[in-house]
Amino acid sequence: MPVVLRWLLRLGPINPIAVRLVQGGSRRRRHLLIRSVYLGVLVLALLYLLIIRSGSTFSVRELAASASKAFEVVAYIQVALICLLAPVFMAGAIAQEANPRTWDILLTTPLGAGEIVLGNLLGRLFFILALLFSSLPLFALTQYFGGVPSSSIFASYLVSAAAALVVGAMAIALSVSRLVGKRAVFTFYISVVSYIAITWAIDWIYAAPGMVSEMAALNPFLAMYALLNPSGYKSYPAGEFTGIHAWLLVRPVTTWCVGACAISVLLIAASTLTVRAGGIAGAGGLGGRSGGGGGGVPWYRKMFGLGASGADSRPARSVWSNPIAWREAAARNATLGKMVARWSFIAFGGIWGLGLVLWYAGGAMATPVFRQILLATTLGELAVITLIAVNMSATAVAREREDGTLDLLLTTPLTPSAYLRGKVRGMVAYLIPLLAVPVGTLLIAGIYTLLVEAGMVQRAGGVSTNMALATVAGGTVSIPALLPETAILTAIVSVPFIALCCMIGLEWSIKSKGSIGSVVWTVLIVGAMAAVLGFCAYTAGTTFNMIGPVLTPLSPGALLFACIMPDPGLEETIKQSGGLGAARVGLFIGALIAAGIMIAVVYGLRAKLVHNFDMTVRKLAGTA
Repeated sequence: MPVVLRWLLRLGPINPIAVRLVQGGSRRRRHLLIRSVYLGVLVLALLYLLIIRSGSTFSVRELAASASKAFEVVAYIQVALICLLAPVFMAGAIAQEANPRTWDILLTTPLGAGEIVLGNLLGRLFFILALLFSSLPLFALTQYFGGVPSSSIFASYLVSAAAALVVGAMAIALSVSRLVGKRAVFTFYISVVSYIAITWAIDWIYAAPGMVSEMAALNPFLAMYALLNPSGYKSYPAGEFTGIHAWLLVRPVTTWCVGACAISVLLIAASTLTVRAGGIAGAGGLGGRSGGGGGGVPWYRKMFGLGASGADSRPARSVWSNPIAWREAAARNATLGKMVARWSFIAFGGIWGLGLVLWYAGGAMATPVFRQILLATTLGELAVITLIAVNMSATAVAREREDGTLDLLLTTPLTPSAYLRGKVRGMVAYLIPLLAVPVGTLLIAGIYTLLVEAGMVQRAGGVSTNMALATVAGGTVSIPALLPETAILTAIVSVPFIALCCMIGLEWSIKSKGSIGSVVWTVLIVGAMAAVLGFCAYTAGTTFNMIGPVLTPLSPGALLFACIMPDPGLEETIKQSGGLGAARVGLFIGALIAAGIMIAVVYGLRAKLVHNFDMTVRKLAGTA
């Protein structure tokens, strides 16, 4: 065999690292379950959209239309699952850095730098691409009914594959850099989700109606939307723009695929150059700490109540009646970086919320634009807080099992009930100041709306819009920019919802052997729960009269949408009752019911965990 061909094969198909990862991962029950669920979701979605939605006549035209719609929906589901599962499969690459001995052993082998990097990438990317192309027969079936061109099918696969490739390359780059550890898995996950959400929100707010924006070439979902809906999300005609804008606005799908591949190549090249130099941490001379000792405590550490860096002691603190609750709340602020991150979120979020309301009050934006920005802001902040809650709770017990702290805690007089109650109480206490950011923004906006409607403050154009009533000839109802009580309703629902997320994370943290597995499964379960509840609550609010507003608060996201945009969110109730009164009463009753249900579920889960705590902990003892 030629030397060049053997070298190329060792970079890919016969790379020993890739072969080991594929063989080992193929035997794992978790991977089998993920593959089965992935294909099951796609099959059920295709059958529902292709057969059930096509009606009972099954004419050729209806089947072609159903096939086209089914392909479009399943393509969106596929790219969503790829973006959701890619960080799951790539998490091991990041976590590998947490044990430097793995790298020390790997670097003593005859493997070249390119073989190490590409072996890790291809071995882990294999499972993602296998998931992606396993659905190809499903898409091929839609062509039998017409309406689905083969070019669109293969283009959709390129968009999804490019998303998987760039996520995998980022994970490998983080692993090779050696600047992060196990806890960076969640940061990596939340960064991917946040990037997609932020670029989508920017496109939603600033894109011209029916036209693509620059974000379409930077977001896989928007690129897929531009590909599958060319009439409702149009690209600009060729020749209208030049340079980078021509790529972003004229050819967004091509730009996304080419850009993702280019970024991946750059990340892989950088990783190849630094892997044998000890990663960025070694090659960049980030070095160790400077010499210790004296010098006193810097002012910025005093401001946060911390002692000198590396000191053997620190200022005394007051402990709560439940030491576990105090430890959960205080341990999150144990370092200067964590304190700065937390208070930066609070400060910047508060400044942005206040500035947004002042900007609107000054007449610089119309009411519909203000609504969109306010909804995107509060939903984004609530999503970030939820992900923080998931990370905290999913690692709360697993981390203590890994470092041996749990063994020490179990020798104390603390009961399982006090231990779990303290965990939940401490995490919720830590997150309440973060929840104050979206609630405070809504409170300021609600007070301003109330003052304008009461005539105490003047604003050009007011803060209300008119909604036509179908049941009253020529009648209209005034809809405010948002319901003034939005902040109160959000606080009533969001705190129990966060407690429920923490309880779910605790359950998986107790049952899982490691923190990575518990984080991954908690994210999947909470995400599925939020998606199902959000869809049902949104549908109920927009479709059902009277009962819709009562069901809407079951999801904090649907509640925010209904309170900030009552005209579409509570449309049926407003039209049938001729005003907002019945809808507002229904929202308040529904918020109390939703909060009660979530609190009951939290207590039920805690009782179940307390009952099985000793057995589960003993079963997993020594498995870290």
